[in-house]
Amino acid sequence: MSETDWDRMWDIFHEALELPEPERAGFVARACGDDAAMRAEVESLLLSHEDSSRLLSSTGKMVEAVLQDEGVGELRPGESVGPYRIVRLLGEGGMGAVFEAQQSAPVQRRVALKLIRIGMDTADVVARFEAERQALAMMGHPNIARVFDAGATEMGRPFFVMEYVEGEPITSYCDKQRLDTRARLALFVRVCRGVQHAHQKGIIHRDLKPSNVLVTVEDGKAVPKIIDFGIAKATSQELTAMTFFTRAGTLVGTPEYMSPEQADLNGLDVDTRTDVYSLGMLLYELLVGALPFDSHRLREAGFDEIRRRIREDEPSRPSSRITTLGEGSREAAHRRRTDVASLARQLRGDLDWV
Repeated sequence: MSETDWDRMWDIFHEALELPEPERAGFVARACGDDAAMRAEVESLLLSHEDSSRLLSSTGKMVEAVLQDEGVGELRPGESVGPYRIVRLLGEGGMGAVFEAQQSAPVQRRVALKLIRIGMDTADVVARFEAERQALAMMGHPNIARVFDAGATEMGRPFFVMEYVEGEPITSYCDKQRLDTRARLALFVRVCRGVQHAHQKGIIHRDLKPSNVLVTVEDGKAVPKIIDFGIAKATSQELTAMTFFTRAGTLVGTPEYMSPEQADLNGLDVDTRTDVYSLGMLLYELLVGALPFDSHRLREAGFDEIRRRIREDEPSRPSSRITTLGEGSREAAHRRRTDVASLARQLRGDLDWV
């Protein structure tokens, strides 16, 4: 195996670790493509990792009790981290878990607490976590989830506390409310203003997608909130003392919303324009009800084919795409309080260009 292949193998392995366990096999198969030897190596690494995790989780009641006493077990409802009492688990990924918590002092409020996973506090992961924490702390905008606090548990596991956003992805919200094109654009403009604020602070989100743009209702009005700057990249290298880089050869982001330069893997040309591209994909989906690239076909492709399609394939204009979705075209128009022909006319011209 060449040095390049070796580096790629480790990149795929680390990328797989950040996914929920049920999704890892499919990701490895797509990432390795026809390279059976590389796939076998990555699967072997994952198996060893899983075996060691199971071994650590079954080392006996005494060790488990000690770990829990020392505060390194997983948090459970009713447990506390400083003034934050855990209410429930909201979600988890390869890097850590996010909990709903109740803050008791100096104010009482619901918050979201993010905690690094046991065994994932390597220098690389901690650097990424530190970047996320500082990125959020630098920003103050009504359309970006605010950070309230940051610190570490008694055993040194980093955490930060941020605004609890009780909402749903912007695409789901717009569809459920049957918002017309003008109302969707009004929400989208506020998302753009939040991203612009982040860019002015030197932060690139790099994973803008519906699940990272939640809509909540405040005083009877819909407010979009951008969350999860977990793979943010600073345009200034002074963001963190542990200078934060993306390793060459690692695909960071979500393929459907990823810019061509981000898909190139070297990271050298990634700047604020990559977020503008992702915003364009989000706007496309808000207006049409579908993405320019079919998600299922894109994710079925191998690692290199995903990158090629993102870089080279020319997507259809929104006004053309809306007429080619079959029954989906009528459903999309219905959710926008119009018909297919009228929606195509609305999209033609300026919105096609945007």
